[in-house]
Amino acid sequence: MPHSATIFETPTDASLAASGRRVIEVEAQALDALAVRIDGVFSAACRLILDCKGRVVTLGMGKSGHIAHKVAATLASTGTPAFFVHPAEAGHGDLGMITDADVVLALSYSGESDEILTLLPVLKRQGNRVIAMTGKPASTLAREADIHLDVSVPAEACPLALAPTSSTTASLAMGDALSVALLEARGFTADDFARSHPAGSLGRRLLLHITDVMHSGDEVPRVREDATLGEALMEMSRKRLGMTAVVDAEGRLRGLFTDGDLRRTLDDAALDVRSAMIAQVMTRQPRTIAADQLAVEAARLMETYKIGGLIVVDGDGTVVGALNIHDLLRARVV
Repeated sequence: MPHSATIFETPTDASLAASGRRVIEVEAQALDALAVRIDGVFSAACRLILDCKGRVVTLGMGKSGHIAHKVAATLASTGTPAFFVHPAEAGHGDLGMITDADVVLALSYSGESDEILTLLPVLKRQGNRVIAMTGKPASTLAREADIHLDVSVPAEACPLALAPTSSTTASLAMGDALSVALLEARGFTADDFARSHPAGSLGRRLLLHITDVMHSGDEVPRVREDATLGEALMEMSRKRLGMTAVVDAEGRLRGLFTDGDLRRTLDDAALDVRSAMIAQVMTRQPRTIAADQLAVEAARLMETYKIGGLIVVDGDGTVVGALNIHDLLRARVV
């Protein structure tokens, strides 16, 4: 007799959303259970890695391999040299990538992955210390490792209890916990992080300084404090930054005149624009920035105080540069 076709009901929006919420709730419960296991064993794993003279080598098969790959990437980007080795490939030559100075971090939820267990005798003979991350404390990998991190979960979020879901989330969270604990222990800074992320917006925000984007020398709009308003407007027109610094004879900043100040000046019916002096209409004690500050700090100041440009000064208040929001946009800081 022919098999009858399985009939599925068309899911509703409500049932789909309910499934999604249930997954999040189950995985959240798994993380809650994991948090109480961050204890002395976790600290011992951190100390083993901190004392490592080589790198951290992560291993994992299948979904655990994907997590191991990500853990290695996070470790490497936060100050702990690390890389991933595929256990199956390691058994066919890639084991030569692992030196006796390296710590091995092996991920296997069952703790019985044949490809990893095959490597253990060789790693131990070479002198490698092994940290295991499994969901089965009684497994072979857990017993044979120097340190075992328990990432067991109450239940998988998959209703069939087949697809790794909560278990991979727990393993990923444990890897993040190791990475951040090691980052803090090493005193890893934002500048350190930027050096390993030179590309993209993150690198630009962390590496680019004011001196890299500011106008300097003759490009800086400036007039003396005894200049007329007309002379200041001519300087603004020439330098095209929408502002001009007002300086004393030694080049120290005394004020700033911007396009916004010009609009307010023109609205002042009592002021004779043709004869006005810049000292009468300039903004005194304007916001400034130092050349060695990050460009992102300039963006933050402009956003906070709703201004379009900044004068750059040194420790004595001497004008050394200028920049506006367009300079930051061109540098892709904002």
